[in-house]
Amino acid sequence: MKRILLIILFVSSIIFAQSENVTNKWEPFNFLIGKWEGSGTGKFGDSKIEREYEYLMGGTYIIGKNISIYEEQEKNPKGEIHDHWDIISYNKVKAIYVFRQFHAEDITNTFILDSLNAAQGILEFESVWIENFIEDLKAKEVYKIINENEFIEIFYLAAPGKEYSEYVRNTFKRIN
Repeated sequence: MKRILLIILFVSSIIFAQSENVTNKWEPFNFLIGKWEGSGTGKFGDSKIEREYEYLMGGTYIIGKNISIYEEQEKNPKGEIHDHWDIISYNKVKAIYVFRQFHAEDITNTFILDSLNAAQGILEFESVWIENFIEDLKAKEVYKIINENEFIEIFYLAAPGKEYSEYVRNTFKRIN
């Protein structure tokens, strides 16, 4: 009987530890979960943005769905709707976060979390691969967490041999 109780205790502690690890692995990103509204400004003008983040496949991934609407304006005379999805995963073998953006224009950005300055409220992703776009272009995506209901997202690009320059800056507020 003692042996059975020890086995049950041991198995229970393993299961609890595993579920705790799943929760803990998303700690830097948990603030994102929910619906957001925002506005942006950048190379293509000003935009209004709707975004939603949720856990996917039982907490294996985080997915973000984004729609940016650019009305007709000087920087964007025809206006446009920009649609992209973000998927964040955790590579257990390399102990790194991978962030992929799938854009409607058939461009896919793959980023690795470069610095995790959670105490300062900054998540910075550096590109390792950009699919279907300019070869050797580099990109950086930075999230500056203002508080649990606000964050700023800045997207930077760098042409080959050049320094990063700000391409788009978006400001978000939680709506749910």
